[in-house]
Amino acid sequence: MKKILVCKEADPRETRVAMIPDDIKRLISMGFEFKVVSGAGVKSGFADEAYEKAGAKIISSETEGFADSDIVLRIMKPESAKGLKKDTLHLSYLDPFNEKKLLDDFAKSGVQAVSLEMIPRTTLAQKMDVQSSQTSLAGYVAVLNAAAKLPKILPMMVTPSGTIQPARVFIIGVGVAGLQAIATAKRLGARVDAFDTRPVVEEQVKSLGASFVKIDLGEMGQTDQGYAKELTPEQVAKQQEAQAKVCERSNIVITTAKVFGRKAPRLIRKDVLDRMMPGSIVVDMAVSTGGNVEGSKLFEDVVTDNGVTIMSGDLLERQVPYDASKMLSGNFTAFLTHFYNKESKEFEVRMDDEIMRGCLLTQGGQIIHERFK
Repeated sequence: MKKILVCKEADPRETRVAMIPDDIKRLISMGFEFKVVSGAGVKSGFADEAYEKAGAKIISSETEGFADSDIVLRIMKPESAKGLKKDTLHLSYLDPFNEKKLLDDFAKSGVQAVSLEMIPRTTLAQKMDVQSSQTSLAGYVAVLNAAAKLPKILPMMVTPSGTIQPARVFIIGVGVAGLQAIATAKRLGARVDAFDTRPVVEEQVKSLGASFVKIDLGEMGQTDQGYAKELTPEQVAKQQEAQAKVCERSNIVITTAKVFGRKAPRLIRKDVLDRMMPGSIVVDMAVSTGGNVEGSKLFEDVVTDNGVTIMSGDLLERQVPYDASKMLSGNFTAFLTHFYNKESKEFEVRMDDEIMRGCLLTQGGQIIHERFK
């Protein structure tokens, strides 16, 4: 398996591309062959000519490339497995907990489907972790978007007219996105508070110069994948009450509590928004999975009656497609090289490898992953 097709994303809102020319050039030198759909990288700043110079063949449509490709790379999930030949290895986000029909379609078509979300969050697989690479950028963009909307500046400024106090930013959820949001807000001069249900992240928060908000929720922890464990209704209520006090004095609140495979917890309700200062900004980075903030809408900004703006924080990495594509391409490259046999110059689907076992969902005409059988 060494013939690879790089698709052009079907969603007009998608700006990223799965592979960039520099990585294609490197992989071709190893023995891989590449076809790239014309225009796939234009929105990210990579022209067809750059791909041709790297050694890839430009084709007019993905359908044209399906018949002669062993591996198909794309970012977002396709509508179906139509056109893919049997035993093709297909890599993309798949949203497997909500796309049973799509998984069945992959299985029936004999396609080997890899879900990027399911790549194990281990040290060995760190270079392949698209979740971390993309949400890090999203956390950065969330702060910039909020700062652009906020009717005051973020840093403290001493002027002949008086001293302007720094804006207060509250980050709820200190995963990859939250840590980058903290770092960005601090660099812009804001005063930053942060909270996470995992007490273990307090040291990381303080190392970035932010204050950690302590809320005693009882026994807490994280999953083996590094995500926060789901809270009980009583713990959620306690968290909401304590967070409300911090939200009231904050100019920007960014929520990042997106729990993979489950509906996002509701952390900020209308009564809290009603008590926030007019002009405050709330960015809901979990809006696509139900939302952390009551009233948030996917791809839309909402202004409450008291002048608080709730911003959609979904897929913010699309706003920086050059670097987002570069990081995604690095993730794909790490995956391809990890399973590459230098002697045979072939990509091998090795089920004895924990990374492949963790992310390959369909094979041999059936769903093989234990969590989705």
